[in-house]
Amino acid sequence: MSRKATCLDNASIKSFFHILKVGTVHNHHFSTYAELKTVVEAFVYYYNHQRIKIKLAGMTPVECPKHSDQLSA
Repeated sequence: MSRKATCLDNASIKSFFHILKVGTVHNHHFSTYAELKTVVEAFVYYYNHQRIKIKLAGMTPVECPKHSDQLSA
């Protein structure tokens, strides 16, 4: 954590939640909590295992050796 009133700690998580909401919740009506939970879990799996990132040289986060080391720790 950084000093008080420094927003850099929250920037990455706010960005993730924005992507999550745009990709799953906005413009959708879920009739049950179970439906919402299933969609969010599927999106989080996609975000962590399948999306291709240009910053990772076209690899997914799981394929990137640097990230894989962090997952196993």
